[in-house]
Amino acid sequence: MSEVVLKSLVRNASGRLELTAEDGNVHDNVVPVRAFPVSNPHEGISLVSADGRELAWIERLDTLPVAMRALVEEELGTREFMPEIRSIRKVSTFATPSNWTVETDRGDASFVLKGEEDIRRIVGGTLLIADSHGVQFLIRDQYALDRTSRRILDRFL
Repeated sequence: MSEVVLKSLVRNASGRLELTAEDGNVHDNVVPVRAFPVSNPHEGISLVSADGRELAWIERLDTLPVAMRALVEEELGTREFMPEIRSIRKVSTFATPSNWTVETDRGDASFVLKGEEDIRRIVGGTLLIADSHGVQFLIRDQYALDRTSRRILDRFL
């Protein structure tokens, strides 16, 4: 792969990211993609073309100039929707399917858990919970949840 050296990254008139390489080539419709969205979200970001070809690799977000970093984070935020569960308020039943009411970093939410297999362990105490519509909810550290939330969660693990 011949990697493009990133000269500038801007949002064009149509609202899409546009990458200009040091050789002067301009790449439109550039999309940032995280290599490790859950375990290491600020490292390993690929900038890919509209046809899915990797154009540039960003080892760490904090190495980018502030304006470029803001654009990449903004674009990632619009593409990724993974609310982080802070508290499990209640579940309708300890059998599945069950209705869950949770508090997330994006506000209160309710969803249906179809089966225990929809709760996946990632690393350490990190869990991903898929609802019946495919939305992924993140529990960054199950051991940091309040006691009631941990007790409810233990019934499903």
